[in-house]
Amino acid sequence: MKAKRSVAVLAVCGIAVVSVVAGIDLFTAPGSTAASDPVSGRAELAVLNSEKARQVKSPSPKPLTAEEQAVEVVRLRNQIEAVETARKALQDRAALRRKAKNAALARYQALQKTNENSRKERATRDAARKELEGTPKEIAFNLLDNHGWGESQFSCLDKLWTKESRWKVTADNPTSSAYGIPQALPGNRMAAYGSDWRTNPVTQIKWGLDYIEDAHGSPCEAWAHSKRKNWY
Repeated sequence: MKAKRSVAVLAVCGIAVVSVVAGIDLFTAPGSTAASDPVSGRAELAVLNSEKARQVKSPSPKPLTAEEQAVEVVRLRNQIEAVETARKALQDRAALRRKAKNAALARYQALQKTNENSRKERATRDAARKELEGTPKEIAFNLLDNHGWGESQFSCLDKLWTKESRWKVTADNPTSSAYGIPQALPGNRMAAYGSDWRTNPVTQIKWGLDYIEDAHGSPCEAWAHSKRKNWY
């Protein structure tokens, strides 16, 4: 009966070890799983390497029996499995820590973005509030750029509404139902801009500027029409 040969290669600390054993098939030894099992294969190769080392150190070593080699394979396989289990557990914990760090960073960035948005909103509200503060003329001047008009348009607007109402919020035309700074006809047209249209200059000015834009295009065009027709 021909002797069986098993050839195996083990990478230990970067060194390739080749073991050739005659007469023993370790890959089917009791306690071993299968040759395709990487852990069992490494354990069996480790046993072969250990046996070869013993033979080098001792001139007449007592060879291990098949049963002893099988027990050693199981022991080494358990060691390898324990190392790989510990390594995988450590990597899993590291992944969880990284996930937690990323989640904390995402929460921090979201909070920063929320704070930045809040600051921008406050700044926008403050700017809008300042636009609506002051005298009626100051309010109208501040709102010109909302319509894309330059500062030069204000002189025309000033002349127009001085002629119409002298910038009085409660200006009431005795010969018609025109009312307010822009002389809306009738006055309740401005109710769409606020229920306080009778007393609030901001409401009246917003309506008046929109009317000028829609009907004439600009305050200077409205003033030119008023000079020609005596109304706008």
